[in-house]
Amino acid sequence: MHKLGTSCFGVLALLAGAAQLNAGGLWVVLGNPQANPQAQAMKAFVTAKMAGCHEPQKAKLTAAAIGEVHGVRKTIQLRLAPLAEPGAYALTRQWPAGGKWVLQFTGEENGVLTSSVIAVGADGVDRSTLRSAMRAPAQEDIEALLRAAPVTAAAR
Repeated sequence: MHKLGTSCFGVLALLAGAAQLNAGGLWVVLGNPQANPQAQAMKAFVTAKMAGCHEPQKAKLTAAAIGEVHGVRKTIQLRLAPLAEPGAYALTRQWPAGGKWVLQFTGEENGVLTSSVIAVGADGVDRSTLRSAMRAPAQEDIEALLRAAPVTAAAR
């Protein structure tokens, strides 16, 4: 009986993995607003686009700025402006200029969750700090990025 249970578990694990492969991926892709005339006209800080299998343009995308200003933690829910391209958005600066900041993007479509977090510098996002995953944002990623983020001039 124990062998049958182990075999069934193995088959179920294999089927679950196959279902995930069949479902495809979903990703938040961050872009340069200078590459999009519409985002440029909005004076966007960064662009975000849902990408992946099936219909990423139908995914729900949310964004937040998580920061530390004078030792106080702040979280600000951000408004994303839809661009002409389906599933693409522009993000304007909606958080204070001073302090340390991380941008968090979370996408969801049909139960598939994805996230990207990135540190913010004085002149824009620091692309070398981008962390993306097919899961909810990890608190340890946010903490690590906040520790490493530069303090902008307004908070010094």
